[in-house]
Amino acid sequence: MEISLFLIAGGIGVGIFGSLLGLGGGILIVPFLTLIFNLPLRDAIGVSLVCVIMTSGAAAGVFLERRVANLRLGMVLELFTAIGALIGGLVAFLLDQRVLAGLFAVLMAYVAITMFRAAGRTTPVAGESTAELAASDSGLAAAPGDVAEPPATAPVAVQRTFFQGLAGADYEIHRPLAGAVGSVGAGLVSALLGVGGGIVKVPVMHLAMGVPLRVATATSNLMIGITASTSAIIYLIRGGIDPFVAGPTAVGVFVGASIGSRIGHRIDLRVLRFLFVAILAYTAFQMARRALGIG
Repeated sequence: MEISLFLIAGGIGVGIFGSLLGLGGGILIVPFLTLIFNLPLRDAIGVSLVCVIMTSGAAAGVFLERRVANLRLGMVLELFTAIGALIGGLVAFLLDQRVLAGLFAVLMAYVAITMFRAAGRTTPVAGESTAELAASDSGLAAAPGDVAEPPATAPVAVQRTFFQGLAGADYEIHRPLAGAVGSVGAGLVSALLGVGGGIVKVPVMHLAMGVPLRVATATSNLMIGITASTSAIIYLIRGGIDPFVAGPTAVGVFVGASIGSRIGHRIDLRVLRFLFVAILAYTAFQMARRALGIG
């Protein structure tokens, strides 16, 4: 009972922190469970996928109601993402846990560097990014100002492809092959490391396919739950999800993300980002030690 309460409390903290920074908590849940509760890394990844499913479900309704996400584009790209997630879910059980720890350390180091650069440049608009980016792993590339929107007057090469039918009223879809390949990669990352994959999906949609940043972020939020569900099935069949850990943690993350999305406009996110970078750097160091078999 006490452990469940600690898991709920920890999940709430992760959910608040993650939603304030536009993260769904996936990148925080895994080190939280492994370093504090000493849960095996592969089991922590399975629990993290469950948390991503819940938080994505909460965000999906908001984005669909506001008509920000491109549902048709998201569902087409999700076909490729699901393939990557299935492959990643199978490969994850073939890899040594030290290899997984090393991959996670690299991911966290990359996220820390990205957040540090973003924290030094911009601050999200109050009441804008925190609510809309909550419950996704795509906030790194999606904070307003982090990546410039394509100029409205830029020339657009019209491609007569199936993807053009998925474009919005004010933008065209470019390089669909790059989008498909990137989506497969996002699925692999999600399944191997227990994150939503938005860290790959948002840059692919925005920079490679020409989708506006806000639309890419919202669309990624819809997709990550389906992506996580695909790989979570593999983990569930292989016994890689502990329901006694997943249940309390997912509830805590859901509550925390809801709280964080409502208080975000009162907090200086630049200070929060620098603190987050420090935590990520320390966690990456600990994960690297595990990968190297030190300590």
